[in-house]
Amino acid sequence: MREPVVLSWSGGKDSSLALAELRADPRLEVVGLLTSVTRGYDRISIHGVRRALLEAQARAIGLPLYEIALEPECSNDAYEAAFRSAAERLRAVYPSLERIAFGDLFLADVRAYRERLVALIGLGAEFPLWGRDTGELAAHFVASGYRARLVCVDTTQLAASFAGRAFDADLLAELPPTVDPCGERGEFHTFVSDGPIFAEAVPHVAGEVVVRDGRFAYCDLLIAASA
Repeated sequence: MREPVVLSWSGGKDSSLALAELRADPRLEVVGLLTSVTRGYDRISIHGVRRALLEAQARAIGLPLYEIALEPECSNDAYEAAFRSAAERLRAVYPSLERIAFGDLFLADVRAYRERLVALIGLGAEFPLWGRDTGELAAHFVASGYRARLVCVDTTQLAASFAGRAFDADLLAELPPTVDPCGERGEFHTFVSDGPIFAEAVPHVAGEVVVRDGRFAYCDLLIAASA
């Protein structure tokens, strides 16, 4: 029997690559996706992607979606309470669940925080991509046939003009040397619409780009009819 694991899912490229790694591990069975969604906005927290696209992703991947429901301007204490509540619901559904997986790459403080958070509810953390070279990982993502778009750009680290662009070889070649190829320091976030983990592509179109809080450039993606 394989061990059940739930993946913390942002809808972006690192989550997608983490899912591929987990599915290739004969010890593990990914049983669900866990995503933070902001109430009111009805969008993936931080990334700003609409719930309809998140749900379309989950259907195309073939996994149930579980939500961490957050209020706008959520405090860290409120986030941790919401995370614990969601994790407890997961354990009720999957009594043998022992680990939650994350797509983090190299930020040791983030890893330590996640490990502490899941330990509070008696779970462990899995990091299937940890320590991988981010330049190689980004190139692998593109070469493997994944399709993604930048949905949020931190304009203090990267120009707003990158918001809405496809995450492809041309984009990687144009990134400033100060920007991590996977955006691990928060330079940008992505939405993945197709690739090896998907049974079908998630049809969408890029809408307007809006700068919020004087810093973050968001490209609003809209779900589109299938071709």
